Formats: sequence, structure tokens, C-alpha cells
Amino acid sequence: MRKISILTAILAFLPVLAGAQEPRMSIREAEKLIPREVRRPVKSMIPGDKPLAHDTLDTSDPVIKIVLLNDGTWHYVKDLRFLADSSVFRRNWKENELNPFRTPLQDLPFRITLCLADSSSRFCCPRQIKVFSPFGWRRRRNHMGVDLPLPMRTPVYAAFDGKVRCSMYNRGYGNVVIIRHASGLETTYAHLAERRVSAGDYVSAGDVIGLGGSTGRSSGPHLHFETRYDGYAFDPQWLIDFETGVLRHGYFVLKRKYLTPTSKYYPESEEEEEEIYKTEEEERAEAERIAKEMAAARYHTIKAGDNLSRLAVKYNTTVNAICKLNGITPSTTLKIGKKLRVK
Repeated sequence: MRKISILTAILAFLPVLAGAQEPRMSIREAEKLIPREVRRPVKSMIPGDKPLAHDTLDTSDPVIKIVLLNDGTWHYVKDLRFLADSSVFRRNWKENELNPFRTPLQDLPFRITLCLADSSSRFCCPRQIKVFSPFGWRRRRNHMGVDLPLPMRTPVYAAFDGKVRCSMYNRGYGNVVIIRHASGLETTYAHLAERRVSAGDYVSAGDVIGLGGSTGRSSGPHLHFETRYDGYAFDPQWLIDFETGVLRHGYFVLKRKYLTPTSKYYPESEEEEEEIYKTEEEERAEAERIAKEMAAARYHTIKAGDNLSRLAVKYNTTVNAICKLNGITPSTTLKIGKKLRVK
């Protein structure tokens, strides 16, 4: 944001007030004099401490507006109504279905670039606090997001600008709101005590979309927060540092391999950085290797009398290997009729 010089504004309008016939500067030329801010990691907005909008100015791009604030600053915003005809807000748009996508994972690109926040797309951390239940396998079930503790009826904020695709009650998620963003990303806010938005509403980052609660399949008040692309969940911590409330990247390269339950965010180190920045050729080779491994996988349907030791002997493997393939422990009770991967 920049302070608007009152003196500069007065001087600019003096020719107009004097009736001079000098040519006006076009909006495009004016924008060149005030370049847009450099894209960089974005700190969360501070709800309740935002200056009020005083006026709105058009730009050469009908989607982008300049909002003048009552403290003398300004910023760019997107008028999402102009994006209504975009395929992003029409494809697989179902307001009563949590996941309307049907694209096979292998049909998605190896890398998808998501524009999350820049000078015209803002960010607000839904809840700034330490994650107490992370993404991934949890008690033999896939936990599709992160759980963030919060007191009952605490305001929950939209993370990015977007359009509400779902605002409904679901037996598992309870009161849930799903917002689709211009990048194709969808964010999910579940277990709410109250929903404050409806399907079809346009929201801005920092808008209150609901109040925290413990509805649905929940063991206590918390916010269950998900990030999905084309219906596939990935660890929200790839995008947001919830403890500091900071968005890690204004632009994020989402890799296809992140769209699996086992791909959790990990702290950076030299070795892990090399893994993150693998070339596309290396990723393709890795994907082919995984595909061959999955094609060769063998499964066993549990029958009465089966246990891990007998299965390990039968399939010439080990109990630990079977446990690792299925995310279980040697003491896990095997349920009759359930399929277990053994190779």
C-alpha cells in the first residue's frame, strides 16, 4: 500500500479546474507510474483492524479495481463478478455435493501453478494457531486436512477471495463451507456451529464465513480445514504456516505427487529441497516407477483365522512390510472381508 499524496492529487486536477484543454493521462499510463507490488509471501490480514473503503476506481482491466481507504492508503482488489463466466466457476459446479470431480489422478499435470495472493488477491489465515491434528493417515483413516483448535463460536475467515460452492450440513463434516478460488483451488471449512454464507456468494479474504463449533463427526470444538485441487486433497501446510499465520508462497507449484494421503508437508532441509525441486523428467520417471509398483501389487481378502504372521509366511514377506504397506501396526485387529495389501 502507498500513501496518496493530497498535494499531488490537487496539482493533477488544477488544469481541469482552470478549464485547460491538456490531454488527460490514461488509466493504463497511470498504472505504469504506480507499478503493482512485487509478488512475495503474504502475511495474513488482521481481522477487525482493517481500514474502511472510501471509494473505488476502475482500471484498464475490468476485473481489477483500486480501493481507496479512509486512512489514505489504497490496494488492488478483484471484482469476482467479472469472473462469473470463467470456466473455473462453471466446471463441476455442484452446490450440494462435497466432491463433484471425477478426473483420474494420472490425467492431471505433473505440476500446477496456483496464483494464491498478489497485489489484487489477498490472504487471511483461517485460524492462526498450532495444528494439533495434521494431514495424513490417522487411526487407519485418511485425514484429508488439518485440525485447528478454537473456542465455540469463534469467527472463521475465508482464506482467499472466491465464490462459495457449498454451504450445507453433512453427517461427517457437520456444517461445512467450501469456497472455490480463481486459481482452481478449493478450501473447506468444517464442523462449524453456524454458516454465515450461502452457495453462490462471493467472498473476500478475511470475510467471516461461519462460527467455529463441533458439528458432525467431531470430538470437540475445532476447525477442520482442507485444500483441494480437482477434488484431490493435499496438505494445507504446503501453503500456510498456521503458527505464524503467513502464506508460504504467493505463487505455489502444486505437484501431482502431493495429491496423495502420504505426501505430508515437511520442514525444509538440503535433502528435502532437492526432492521438492526435482525436474519434470525425474518426476515422470518416478511416476512410472510407482505405476509399475502398483500394477504388481497383490491384495488378500481377510478370512476367518487369518493373522499377519500367517499372511507373511503365505506371501513370502514380513509382518513389518505388510504393516508399512497398509499403515497399520502388528497389533491391529484384522476385519473379515477387508482387503489387505501384501506385496
